[in-house]
Amino acid sequence: MSTLGVGIVGTGFGQKIHIPGFKAHHRTDVVAVYHRDGEKARAIAAEHDILQACTTVDELVALPDVQAVAVSTPPFLHYDMAQTVLKAGKHLLLEKPTTLNVQEAEALQQLAQQQQVVAVVDFEFRFVPAWQRFAELLADGYVGQQRLVKIDWLAGSRANPERGWNWYAQKDKGGGALGAIGSHLFDYIAWLFGPVDRLCAQMSTSITQRPDPEGTLRPVDADDTCTLLLSLADGTPCQATLSSVAYAARGHWIEVYGDRGTLALGSGNAKDYVHGFTLHGSQGGAPLAPMEVPERLAFPHVYDDGRLAPFIRVVNHWVNCIDSGQVTAPSIMEGVYSQLLMDLTHASHQEQRWVQVPR
Repeated sequence: MSTLGVGIVGTGFGQKIHIPGFKAHHRTDVVAVYHRDGEKARAIAAEHDILQACTTVDELVALPDVQAVAVSTPPFLHYDMAQTVLKAGKHLLLEKPTTLNVQEAEALQQLAQQQQVVAVVDFEFRFVPAWQRFAELLADGYVGQQRLVKIDWLAGSRANPERGWNWYAQKDKGGGALGAIGSHLFDYIAWLFGPVDRLCAQMSTSITQRPDPEGTLRPVDADDTCTLLLSLADGTPCQATLSSVAYAARGHWIEVYGDRGTLALGSGNAKDYVHGFTLHGSQGGAPLAPMEVPERLAFPHVYDDGRLAPFIRVVNHWVNCIDSGQVTAPSIMEGVYSQLLMDLTHASHQEQRWVQVPR
């Protein structure tokens, strides 16, 4: 099987996860990296043994040995950069949130279809062993008919008001907790429980100023906490609370209550949002008890940074889709759906009402 030549656009998360992930996968080779600053581009390329350094995305996609591109820049740059990649006929791996609005996301989906290239979004929870077992148990009817889904994703990553002001603090740049973690939430709700029928949301910004690099306090208008009520298409009520400003937070937990039993998946790991998930179950009212995750679902190799192993599985999924010519979830389509629900969350908050989700 041939090796896929990959170009890297985005050198924050790109250097931490994308470059090592592609280097670890047996079918991908990082052949080029982009940074708008030429000196930095060359330094990054030298550090990671990448042959070509580019200062524009157009330059990168024009390279004949770049067959596919991974984009992990801030959200406000996604649409233009992803358009450039797709128009050049290159396959795309895009970080979430997909874009700034669903119209942009849909345009990318249509462009990928027109160009007959594979576009996927890095929804890595679908590839974490404990989550995969959780999905299997739900599909097998472990809890029976669902009565309630409850989700808490509480983190303290931005609880310190001294943490600096940047794009993450700005709503029009795609910043905020909803984009950072709500994009994942909406994808895995659809994966695990099916589509959402309607939703009601309240968003808030607890820390309204942060210091810029010069120490000047700048206004923050991106959300840091979001509470959601969802009615799923099958009638199941779902409650979700997201926050990035919770000191000593509980972590990330999903509880599913049904007429036969209960499942709880969660992690209190505040430093790594993938490591540490445990699964508990109960049927017939018995106490919750730990449940094993089968060895067949285990990562072949784990890394200090928990995000790396599931990302490599996302890469494998992407490569398999390219090989087969068949695009399966998570694709840009799932990115569109997640973005739609994010847009509707903002609309619900602004209009202070329940909103219907289009089918």
